[in-house]
Amino acid sequence: MILAAALLLDAAFGEPEWLWSRVTHPAVAIGNAIGWADRRLNRGGMRKAKGTLLCLALIAGGLATGALIAIPGPVVEILAAAVLLAQRSLADHVRAVADGLRLSPGSGRLAVARIVGRDTAGMDPADISRAAIESGAENLSDGIVAPAFWFMVGGLPAMLAYKAVNTADSMIGYRTPRHADFGWASARCDDLLNLLPARLTAGLMCLAARHWPDWTQLRADARRHRSPNAGWPEAAMARCLGVALAGPRSYHGERRAFPFVNPAGRRTIGPAEIEAAVALIWRSWALLLPVALVAGH
Repeated sequence: MILAAALLLDAAFGEPEWLWSRVTHPAVAIGNAIGWADRRLNRGGMRKAKGTLLCLALIAGGLATGALIAIPGPVVEILAAAVLLAQRSLADHVRAVADGLRLSPGSGRLAVARIVGRDTAGMDPADISRAAIESGAENLSDGIVAPAFWFMVGGLPAMLAYKAVNTADSMIGYRTPRHADFGWASARCDDLLNLLPARLTAGLMCLAARHWPDWTQLRADARRHRSPNAGWPEAAMARCLGVALAGPRSYHGERRAFPFVNPAGRRTIGPAEIEAAVALIWRSWALLLPVALVAGH
């Protein structure tokens, strides 16, 4: 019941600017701690060991902090859980790309640059649309389904521990010379924690779209993605909308020839497909709500 109430609260109010402009958001606080550790510990020798200790500290800190926050009772727990969900903000940010793209490609690029880490300067409308839809699919898993899943497993402590690891993965979980060793433990832990939620997200999207693809084909599409988990929601989104996602893109000026997910899908896409993705994100959320209610019993 606490999780269901948190899902409804987040969906209704999202992340109000008036609040988070005055108070540090928990995700920002976690990110600040990870950034501090990255600056202080990610140097010299034994970087993999230091990164592993950081990952363990984040899990322990999340579990302990979540347990403390839950002590006052369900009202505080509902508020805290709602803060750790991101349904409303995700839907709003993805829809903003469609709105911007209707004005001009430049406006679309500005909007999508707020939600993706790839280079956006050379994107055409189809590239912008794919990036927005991919971000929506992946963040439906990371930002809503996975936190809710871990709340069902272990309450607010497990949810906060997941959020800490997921934030670390987004900051230091890269195979770059600087972070290949230091971020290794956070990246592998995040892969493990998202193993079931990513597949659950794919299932929710297929049910919400009333389009159940051949699971073997869906799995083959998911494996085209460079991530062992993000490919699942992206593959489900691609097949439900009948579009091709992923594909070549640039990072830091370097063009990377990633394969398309659902390569037979439409590649000339635009605002209409982005809005269809947002609608599917909301329908998937609507299916998650009764799952939370059943889990509460």
